[in-house]
Amino acid sequence: MQLKNIQQISGQIELLTGLHIGAGNEEVHIGGIDNAVIKHPHTGQPYIPGSSLKGKMRSLLEWRAGLVGITKGKPVAIDDLEKLSEQQKPQAETIIKLFGMAGDTKNEKKAAEIGATRLAFWDCALNKEEWEKITPENSLYTEGKWENTIDRITGVTVNGGIRQIERVPAGVFFNFKLNIKVLTDKNGQNEDFLNTVLAGLKLLEFDSIGGSGSRGYGKIKFTDLQLNGDDLQSRFDAVEPFKVV
Repeated sequence: MQLKNIQQISGQIELLTGLHIGAGNEEVHIGGIDNAVIKHPHTGQPYIPGSSLKGKMRSLLEWRAGLVGITKGKPVAIDDLEKLSEQQKPQAETIIKLFGMAGDTKNEKKAAEIGATRLAFWDCALNKEEWEKITPENSLYTEGKWENTIDRITGVTVNGGIRQIERVPAGVFFNFKLNIKVLTDKNGQNEDFLNTVLAGLKLLEFDSIGGSGSRGYGKIKFTDLQLNGDDLQSRFDAVEPFKVV
């Protein structure tokens, strides 16, 4: 196994709906935001953590492969491979190679065969140039969205009344970047996981990122995708994510 190349996918993430990735507030001030979004501590600008993209993309690929019920909701691991069908095993191994393995596996031989994690996600910073095109000067980076729960019989608010959720508004762009390590396989050939990675990105478009996706939050679109500086968008647009190749 040898490192032969590092591919870089870059582009933009466009928010089609408001995005909420929480900052984990421990207290709420009267009249303040109940659930703040994560922001860069120096600039105050919201960003999309690479960990959010990685976790959701892995989850969706595992759902696609039919692994979630077998692993009881945990990320697929090396020790799960013996439980899988012959059709599921190659998909599971690819997911483990791309996203990484748990460190407590007892199968050291298989761990050595799988090797290092191939994917490296970057935090996605706000695209300031695109922001300045669509917003007036000194505009706030986020919006407050009021929400509540209504009792269906009485028609009144329940469970503590209304709450204000902070979101990054639709129309905002973030800079996207992802690295793929290309290693040689057991036959000495270069691995090629690009189709799986693109399928995972397409599944993110079909689903959502961040919180409250079932309520319309976090719908995104990848634009201007490039692979090592060359056009990748046309190939991505043609991806059929449920067609495993």
